[in-house]
Amino acid sequence: MKKYIVTLAKEEREVLGALTSKGEHKSQKILNALILLGCDGGEYQMKRSTNEEIACVLNISMRKIDRVKKLFVEEGIEVALNGRKGSRIYAKKVDGDFEAHLVAVSCSEPPEGFARWSLRLLADKVVELGYIDSISHEAVRRVLKKTKLSLGNEKEG
Repeated sequence: MKKYIVTLAKEEREVLGALTSKGEHKSQKILNALILLGCDGGEYQMKRSTNEEIACVLNISMRKIDRVKKLFVEEGIEVALNGRKGSRIYAKKVDGDFEAHLVAVSCSEPPEGFARWSLRLLADKVVELGYIDSISHEAVRRVLKKTKLSLGNEKEG
């Protein structure tokens, strides 16, 4: 396995020390800062701890220490503390036009033999009518919840 040597500058050590000692931060960010401070092999470190000592004191795995060190060496302190941002982009399937069609169908009369629309019936019907290629009953539920339209019993009065 490749060894990653962490060397922190004086300013970085001060920032990490302040981060771990005061303020409100995410627990993983504080853990990562403590790992970097413990693994520091720079000139401003009094005594460098081994990975085993850090894992024992912080009650974490050796693998976590290796991941944080690797992130620090390859991508910098910001990524090592906060992690990478997600790069995946999801295409939206549902737009306003489809939502309007779905609400219109849900307000119409239910099919023969049913007292009211179910989410699965609605999903099947909008696909059958060609408003969308495919949709799950869960996506139908989310759209109806967003529009505050309930398929439950209507209150009389």
